[in-house]
Amino acid sequence: MKKVFYALTAALLFSNTVTQAQDQPYFTSNPALTPDAQTVVFSYEGDLWKVSATGGAASRLTAMTGNEINPKVSPDGKWLAFSSNQFGNYDVYLMPMAGGTVKQLTFHDAADEVENWSWDSKTIYFTSGRYNNYTAYKVGIEGGTASRLFDHYFNTIHNVAEAPNGELFFNDTWESKSAANRKRYKGAYNPDIQSWNPKTKTYKQYTDYKGKDLWATLDKNGNVFFASDEWNDEYNLYTFKAGKKTRLTDFKTAIKRPVAAANGNKIVFERDYQLYLYDVASQKSEKINISISRNDILKKEQEFDVRAAITSFDLSPDGKKIAFISRGELFVSDAEGKFVKMINRGTAVAERAMEVNWLSDNRTLIFNQTDKGYQNWFTIAADGKGTLKQLTKDSRNNRDIAFNKARTQAVYLSGRDEVRLLDLKSLESKTVVKDEIWAFGNSSPSFSPNGEYLLFTAYRNFEQDIFVYQIKENKTLNLTNTGVSEASPRWSPDGKYIYFNSSRTKPSYPTGMQNAHIYRMALDDYDEPYRIDKFDELFTEKKEDKPEVKNTAKKDTTKTKPAEKKEKTPAVITINTQNIMDRIDLQGPTFGTQQGVEVLAKGDKTYVFFSSDHEAGVPGIYRTVTEPFENTKTEKVTEGYGGGLVEAGGKYYMVVRGVIHKYNLEANKLDRLDIGFKFNRNLNEEFNQMFYETWAGLEENFYNETFHGIDWLKTREHYASYLPYLNNRTDLRVLLNDMLGELNSSHLGFNSFGNEERKNLNYATNETGIIFSDKDPFKVERIVARSNARHTGVDLKAGDVITMVDGTKIDKSADRDAYFTSPSLGQEMSLTVERGGKVIQTKVHPQSSGALRGNLYDEWITKNRERVKQLGNNRIAYTYMKNMGGGELENFLLDMVAQENNKEGVILDLRYNTGGNVHDEVLKFLAQRPYLQWKYRGGKMAPQSNFGPAAKPIVLLINEQSLSDAEMTAAGFKELKLGKIIGTETYRWIIFTSAKGLVDGSSYRLPAWGCYTLDGKNLESEGVSPDIYVKNTFQDRLEDKDPQLERAVSEILKDLKK
Repeated sequence: MKKVFYALTAALLFSNTVTQAQDQPYFTSNPALTPDAQTVVFSYEGDLWKVSATGGAASRLTAMTGNEINPKVSPDGKWLAFSSNQFGNYDVYLMPMAGGTVKQLTFHDAADEVENWSWDSKTIYFTSGRYNNYTAYKVGIEGGTASRLFDHYFNTIHNVAEAPNGELFFNDTWESKSAANRKRYKGAYNPDIQSWNPKTKTYKQYTDYKGKDLWATLDKNGNVFFASDEWNDEYNLYTFKAGKKTRLTDFKTAIKRPVAAANGNKIVFERDYQLYLYDVASQKSEKINISISRNDILKKEQEFDVRAAITSFDLSPDGKKIAFISRGELFVSDAEGKFVKMINRGTAVAERAMEVNWLSDNRTLIFNQTDKGYQNWFTIAADGKGTLKQLTKDSRNNRDIAFNKARTQAVYLSGRDEVRLLDLKSLESKTVVKDEIWAFGNSSPSFSPNGEYLLFTAYRNFEQDIFVYQIKENKTLNLTNTGVSEASPRWSPDGKYIYFNSSRTKPSYPTGMQNAHIYRMALDDYDEPYRIDKFDELFTEKKEDKPEVKNTAKKDTTKTKPAEKKEKTPAVITINTQNIMDRIDLQGPTFGTQQGVEVLAKGDKTYVFFSSDHEAGVPGIYRTVTEPFENTKTEKVTEGYGGGLVEAGGKYYMVVRGVIHKYNLEANKLDRLDIGFKFNRNLNEEFNQMFYETWAGLEENFYNETFHGIDWLKTREHYASYLPYLNNRTDLRVLLNDMLGELNSSHLGFNSFGNEERKNLNYATNETGIIFSDKDPFKVERIVARSNARHTGVDLKAGDVITMVDGTKIDKSADRDAYFTSPSLGQEMSLTVERGGKVIQTKVHPQSSGALRGNLYDEWITKNRERVKQLGNNRIAYTYMKNMGGGELENFLLDMVAQENNKEGVILDLRYNTGGNVHDEVLKFLAQRPYLQWKYRGGKMAPQSNFGPAAKPIVLLINEQSLSDAEMTAAGFKELKLGKIIGTETYRWIIFTSAKGLVDGSSYRLPAWGCYTLDGKNLESEGVSPDIYVKNTFQDRLEDKDPQLERAVSEILKDLKK
């Protein structure tokens, strides 16, 4: 499985693309200086470039597939180290500054990101997530196996910079790495400038400001420069003078990633997406004026296809035409999907269309599309020959439209709080209900069969209730009002019932609606049909319409005219609220989760369509059919998610997995319409549209009405000014995440990946569970517990030396990971080892590097459990939760079932917990107390409930990285007075969030729900403080000490003595 070293000559890297010169380029990033401060190396458009420190024309250094980032010049000026993801993940590469061969140094499938050099120019420091989330490593310029700098699973060291005396400066928090773009954070997980001297084993903390100090960089004299937001909440350049933190710049917008020249004369950094140079002597900063060749490809048209990519559709009332949307574009075709036309929306071509419907004239479409980020309603001629007409111009999202049967009125939701009626003749809207609707994740509103009522949901205590609004009387009625959610309500065609889905005994927040089923609410106390009535119908003659006969004076002939089809009398709606909740019955499956309800009727049959996973957990579309005097039956329509059942002129259509199908109701059969149509869009327009839609989504939904004190509109305008300079998707990610970072909020982020970024080659590291020796990279030091190498039959032991991997003899000077990395994860692997002079062959099933990281995490938990057992004399139950998800809840409960009733105290460890949504279940278990005893005759007394942890000493462990739902749990634990909290203040990273998708599959997180204590304190800005403050330091972790856990044990033992 050896992966061959990748080497190219720099002169051969350049691609033949059309470029244009650009002065003052933006999104130049990751700058570095040569030791003499004369030349700057930087990243631009995914490649590395160099330019004189005084500015001028830049020349390209690399043009490899993928992105090259983090260039760093060796102190002797001979070498350039950088990271590239040409093989899917970032690896470390090396090339001569004078030009020559590019050499790949690392081969692990984790992201290896270059950070700095040793002062002897022989070693490169980088971060990697090989055995934990990430930490620091080093590798020599000759290659070989990288070595880890710091032990312990939670020593997440990064931003490493070596001082001339060997002292290693670093940061170790999310706020200096993945969340470095977050502005104005103040909290316990703030980054400080710290150092460790591996020679003297000395740890130092240079700053203790509660905000952010990060990105240390040093010159050959040991002068330290770094960024801090202490002065004005924006990163500025700082240094230490006589041991005192001293500001060097006074920028109003943040700098990024400062790098000092080895000679100490200059410091280069990013600011406002351009490069700046700080002169140490003059104490002045100047922008580096760069002229560069830009490969402007974003504006170039790209081809897309509607095939299997349809997101919304409607059938014209005459049943002859289909309108649909794909990738934000609007299309019309015949009912068979053979003849397709893309509708030109004029100047709105870049906007994202999302829903489409036909008006009653069979010639006009009404649809919503974004306008400055917000969804608004428009009409346009379906033949593509008309002009676009905008019906609403709101700074709120208008969505989820539905028509009455006559297509004379429509109902839709607007923003967070409005239900509106739209007159389909005048095309004017009016608000009929203002309530807590929420701006996304809604149930769609609809009309009653007779058009007299609106059916919608609104929130009460985070749960949806079903409401009806009587249009004529302007009255609203809450039909459910239960404290749990009733969602997706739909009226039966006869007007007698409302169908909905619900988990009727469990709230849907915060975990989401689980194990929900389909229910039917009878609006009056209807009787069941009688068989005798059906018998009597056999003898009842129906009156038939006869042709009309007319005598004309002109001709002595008789003309016949077909009788006009009579419209079915609209259903009469009766709503009897007395005992209405007693008139609810289950429809469909009794297990699994059902959601999304559609109802139609034909003859005496009622068809209820829904999505469900009740068959072996596999999602599918189903229908439940009810008919008088027949057994109700549930049938599968198809596998996969979909829906959107549409009917017109007796025809039925449904979209499944992005494909429109004809649906034969009687046969329960779908026939795929093979709609294929290619169309062009360009990424430049999409990126602009996505930018505004993301901003608008946060404007409408962000939990804090004041946006944490910033002007959100002004923020949009500031960042929008850089949109013309975007070069690629990476730039868009940087721009949007920087804008989101202005909110100083957790649970934010823009995620995007496009086809243009796909790599032809990707690699996976085949881990085994072996931990190798630091001194001998092929010698087995130990086998990780629960890993594949620990399985019975795998003959591996500490002290073994690997000599062959899958029959390939190893070279000890090569990188070990090269032998274990291949294009995909293997199913099995053979290893040849030397053990005491003997050659041993064994086999092992490889595991992913992610699985190995999980094994190592579990080892840390096991070590904690053993420590508690030893220190607590086996009297204390210890349980740990990695997160607050369903799997960890299950583990917590299993731990408690196994330990709680056999122990005298409980430690719940939520340190490093990354959150979730199961706080309520955890607290409910911990809050249990004995309230009765019972026993079998002659047996021992046993308590009720079976578990009573609240009657015992409980300690909750938290630290600066306990976040999100771990903070909710800690706050609840404190309020309920369940025990003592030990550790440090929590992260202040707690808002409940969701995500919204964008036109190309990108998404952004949407923290819409704030979390507060009973006295109104915002946990996002306050965190949760411990009752007993104990901090575990970097050095504690390095030396495998755990003062927090030791204090937890001692506190419980002390309480047990009382």
